[in-house]
Amino acid sequence: MIAWKQRKLGDVSEILGGGTPSTNHPEYWDGDIDWYSPAEILDQIYVKRSRRRITQLGYDNSSAKLLPPGTVLFTSRAGIGKTAILSQKSCTNQGFQSIVPHENELDTYFIFSRTNVLKRYGELVGAGSTFAEVSGKQMSAMNLMLPTTIQEQQLIGQFFKKLDCLITLHQQKITLLTNLKKAMLEKMFPKKGTVIPKFRFNGFANAWEQQKLGEVFETVTDYVAAGSFADLAENVVYRDTPNYAQLVRTTDLKNGFHSGSNVYVDKKAFDFLYRVNLDKECIILPNIGNCGEVYLVIPDNLPYKHNVLGPNAILIRSDTSDNVFLSILLQGKDFQEKLSLIISPNGQTKFNKTELKQISLNMPKQSDEQHQLGAYFSQLDRLITLHQRKIDKIKNLKKAMLDQMFI
Repeated sequence: MIAWKQRKLGDVSEILGGGTPSTNHPEYWDGDIDWYSPAEILDQIYVKRSRRRITQLGYDNSSAKLLPPGTVLFTSRAGIGKTAILSQKSCTNQGFQSIVPHENELDTYFIFSRTNVLKRYGELVGAGSTFAEVSGKQMSAMNLMLPTTIQEQQLIGQFFKKLDCLITLHQQKITLLTNLKKAMLEKMFPKKGTVIPKFRFNGFANAWEQQKLGEVFETVTDYVAAGSFADLAENVVYRDTPNYAQLVRTTDLKNGFHSGSNVYVDKKAFDFLYRVNLDKECIILPNIGNCGEVYLVIPDNLPYKHNVLGPNAILIRSDTSDNVFLSILLQGKDFQEKLSLIISPNGQTKFNKTELKQISLNMPKQSDEQHQLGAYFSQLDRLITLHQRKIDKIKNLKKAMLDQMFI
């Protein structure tokens, strides 16, 4: 086994900055040379076309440098450490210190896979200035442990490239499914001022009927319904280690209980908070901050045996209508627009139970139509969740391998 060696980044690559042609000369702009700014470097791996382009005259009259394909763009100012790989010859503004690998000394994807290390280094050495910025000289001085052969670098680079491609593939599927869901929400629910959807399942023709949410949901409650703040303080103590029940917050529902900082309560608190016991299928609406989010809670899908809802959210449940369908209805444009009208515009966004119950929405009276709509959109949600879980697994694998495959 051949040991890795420490090398300076500047010994195995050229670090090049950029420049901006004068905007006072229109003849310098709208040419055919790609010219990137840091704002264009997001989560993509490769960049193929910039938002703005410069002319040859603009290039000749600026400090911009033409970078070859395979260059790793590295943002060097506020927002230090965002990276992307150039697909074709391009240049950048002065907000970059880009890495041009030396042939047979540094593999493009190998160094791109070290983005987190590059970012930490850039933030560290760039933190001393008033305006956070890392220079080309500082980047060139960065020490890295590298395989002595380009072949080993390439093998490692290809491994991480495959993982990144899988992540991108699943993310693209999520985007397609999310766009499909959005489109079908607009077509399978009546538009404003109408009572019949554009698309319907076979066998349904009746007009939808308007109902107030206070009539649809028999249960509309929240954390503070248990009693006064003094009563809550006396009966409910938050604990950071597992106990009788988990206190479920909207942040838990949003991140799939992956925050790592769960909150628990004992049996006394669980009994005191019986109104927000999550032992039955229900819908949770954040009503202080993040207003507009909708979470369908199915008890069997919760990670803990006993669960109660935390503060800053409203629990709603129907005993006569399909709660799955209703959770989809509340994601629709009609409800979201009406909700925005009752949200307090001052300070932190919020609304209350009384205001919520007064909102009227069109909905089908036939339970079969509700079930079919709920099932259709639930299937889309399950597919989105499935792809997101696959992304999470691949990212965890990537993180573990980054820790194990580099010195």
